Amino acid sequence: MHALVTGGAGFIGSFLIERLLSQGYTVTILDNLTPQVHPYGAPAHLPAAAEHIIGDVRDPAVLGDALARADVVIHCAAAVGVGQSMYQVRHYVDVNVGGIANLLQLIVDQKRRPNKLVVLTSMTGYGEGAYRRPSDGAFIHPAVRTEADVRRNGWEPVCAQTGERLMPAATPEDTTLQAQNIYALTKRYQEELALSLGRTYQFPVVCLRLFNVYGPRQSLSNPYTGVLAIFISRLLAGQRPVVYEDGLQTRDFVSVHDVVSAIIRVLSCSEADGEALNIGSGVPRRVSDCARALAQQLGCAEIAPEITEQFRSGDIRHCTADIRKARELIGYAPQSQWEDNLRELVEWARQSPSADYFGDADAELRQRQLIQSLA
Repeated sequence: MHALVTGGAGFIGSFLIERLLSQGYTVTILDNLTPQVHPYGAPAHLPAAAEHIIGDVRDPAVLGDALARADVVIHCAAAVGVGQSMYQVRHYVDVNVGGIANLLQLIVDQKRRPNKLVVLTSMTGYGEGAYRRPSDGAFIHPAVRTEADVRRNGWEPVCAQTGERLMPAATPEDTTLQAQNIYALTKRYQEELALSLGRTYQFPVVCLRLFNVYGPRQSLSNPYTGVLAIFISRLLAGQRPVVYEDGLQTRDFVSVHDVVSAIIRVLSCSEADGEALNIGSGVPRRVSDCARALAQQLGCAEIAPEITEQFRSGDIRHCTADIRKARELIGYAPQSQWEDNLRELVEWARQSPSADYFGDADAELRQRQLIQSLA
């Protein structure tokens, strides 16, 4: 069985390739080694047993050649970063939407359908997460907060009808998609394009809506990557992690190891074909608490996070995965332990090159008026 992993040199892809090789797959990696993610070139940890192609998913010739030999395709390639997407609109649309459009066009044209196409999409497509109204328990999916909403109601979303402060709840897959930022929109389009073409041409597609993935090998030099990696880069540079709002917003952090296990399960069964599945931990964690936990692990607990009390346009307040559907269809259950994973992440980070470019990214957002002081 031959697997093609686009974006295979990246954080998730590299762990996936190791697992695929261990299960007897022949593996081809297609990655353009973009400098923002790979400032030091191809990662040394990429297995030599896999075929490495330096190329772009938007290049029909390169992708077509790799695709012609593949039995299964896992599409990991993407431009990542919510804030950056709001001022690099063309780039994000070109890479994320153009890339999968090129992949799907080649699948249609070559008439040799893959046994499975797995597309890594994103929970950002939901916009704000799901909530319950305290007075009657009604399920509410509020719109993404605006600066005016926060000024009027405070940080927490409120019910538009009653004015009650809403209580966060797990977000299931049938929650309406209401993406607001460019990155989220492009990931939503990836999902809808792939599922639509899969139904039309009758090849199995599964989209995995990843929540906040973390773990070793996540770029420590990319200020638009996962928030835990950004915090670590700051701490290693002796700088305070910056947390917007009041620090009490929550995210669902899922280990890269659990994500890879979910992909492997999808490849080995047909129950999830044609579906989109949440892949998260199902556990909400406060962002400020995460910054403190990392400082503790790094031995610099005295470096407290900087709580800005500022609003970053488009940020959500809470979103936690309802993982019941993934459990029922593919037997997914997170196995990794938070404390063990943080320890593994920190041990890896101590031995890895890092650079703190958060200040540059923050300044860019402020220049473009995407961060608002509410004082």
